[in-house]
Amino acid sequence: MMTITSSISAQPLDEFLEALLAIDRFAARQILSTYGQRAGTVNLFEQMIVPALEQIGAQWEQGALSLAQVYMSGHICEEIVDAILPPAQIQRISHPPIAIAVLEDYHLLGKRMVYASLRASGYEIRDFGQVTVEALVAQVIQERIAVLLISVLMLPSALRIKELRQQLERAGHRPKIIVGGAPFRFDEILWQEIGADAMGKTAIDAVTHVGRLLKELP
Repeated sequence: MMTITSSISAQPLDEFLEALLAIDRFAARQILSTYGQRAGTVNLFEQMIVPALEQIGAQWEQGALSLAQVYMSGHICEEIVDAILPPAQIQRISHPPIAIAVLEDYHLLGKRMVYASLRASGYEIRDFGQVTVEALVAQVIQERIAVLLISVLMLPSALRIKELRQQLERAGHRPKIIVGGAPFRFDEILWQEIGADAMGKTAIDAVTHVGRLLKELP
């Protein structure tokens, strides 16, 4: 199991992780409510939700967890974030359209973590789900997406992002593209070769890149 450094003690983090793996929504929410009052919304997320999902991802990669546990854990965390920061909440950040997608892949944990991280940080983000290059191009153009986050698991999917970029540019639309996933961790210059604007290794990286790239928009 990964070691997480946190200002919240290991006990509530372990309890929260246990509740997620048991698919116990009530317990998960109670733990965050009990131990998170003093931390603030964003700190609570960074110190509890993200570390728990990182541990779940590591255990899944080691074959210690089922895909159902991974899926439901991410789903519960999304529900909790929605409860903490509902879409209409006044403090949400005003910004151009942002979207996230999994490109021609079925591994959703990374996308869930980034999506939840952005929402916890106050951003509104559109979730395009699992899509093909052609479908993603159409959605990005139709909704005039300014910042697009793409998660992939396999190298062939990562390489198709270059094609995605080219199709968008031919259509006269050039969003900022942030990529993440295993191929980019193995090859640290791959994101540049496919025409992305940034690469994130963690969910918190993605939040940082979104903030920076939004400031660079005309």
